[in-house]
Amino acid sequence: MAGIYKAYDIRGVYPDELNEETAHKIGVALATLLKAGNIVVGRDMRTSAPAIQKAFMEGATSTGCDVIDSGMGTTPMNYFAIGCYEQDGGAQTTASHNPAQYIGFKVSREKAIPLSYETGIGEIEKLVNSGITAPAGAGKGKVVQRNILPDYKKHVLSFADNVRPLKVAVDTGNGTVGAFFNEVFNDLPLEIIPLYFEPDGTFPNHEANPLKLENMVDVQRAVREHGADLGVAFDGDGDRSAYVDEKGNIITSDMITALLAQEILAKEPGAGILYDLRSSWVVKEEIEKGGGVPYEDRVGHAYMKATMRKHGCALGGELSGHYYFRDNYYADSGMIALVKILNVLS
Repeated sequence: MAGIYKAYDIRGVYPDELNEETAHKIGVALATLLKAGNIVVGRDMRTSAPAIQKAFMEGATSTGCDVIDSGMGTTPMNYFAIGCYEQDGGAQTTASHNPAQYIGFKVSREKAIPLSYETGIGEIEKLVNSGITAPAGAGKGKVVQRNILPDYKKHVLSFADNVRPLKVAVDTGNGTVGAFFNEVFNDLPLEIIPLYFEPDGTFPNHEANPLKLENMVDVQRAVREHGADLGVAFDGDGDRSAYVDEKGNIITSDMITALLAQEILAKEPGAGILYDLRSSWVVKEEIEKGGGVPYEDRVGHAYMKATMRKHGCALGGELSGHYYFRDNYYADSGMIALVKILNVLS
């Protein structure tokens, strides 16, 4: 079993390292650990995701816990649903930007507070390894399917601020974002140049990992060919986004954090802004110049979110392309980051 329980998620190769039997036990373990009465469970577009999600939900409901099955969606949609519907926790069945053979879970407690190895994933590992089963007479929880997209769209667009007409090249890398992008953004005056919007867990065009420069080539080309105002590429589960300017040049994520900080500080002087320790000095300087309070933290979404909550930071940004927003349950969202960038450009 060693190896699938990571610093801030659970993931392994399907079915050798993580299969339905293990997923069932992880479902029992999460519901037990959180003493959960209700959770929300979603999945990405990977070929193994439906079976793994189903096994996880069967494990969770065996403890008497009710489950909202939100179907295929992005990881930020899972965080949103936990917070918005006041669930006791949740899980997104995903292996994020990893190659097609991987599957796993990002797990959260109430208010979309993430579990790291220290705050719960290590405990889940112990429970699974002890052969955990649901307590006798626990009763069976029910699974209710729910389309959360209308509520999520309203939430994402609540961050928009007089967006003007812009031409945007968008590469979703055959990940989950492509299934929802048009629906979420169709009320804004944007001309979209879509690349690889069809969710496909085999990743036929390129890996859904915008941190690798070779995966940004297509969106760079599209910006130049179509004379777009900007380009954006998302990772497989939609919690990260990466940007290119109108010339097709990549803008590093720490520069995006500095830009987003300016946008937030213009409206909210004195706000706390968090960045990871790999970021350029420019970020701290821009936050201070904008009248904000800079905070630095170690890498990893569980750590970033905990520090943001502690200081009530309005924004957090990581070099890996994660952008966190206080008004989004302190969670990351590639789509909300894009909306904020559109605000800046408008």
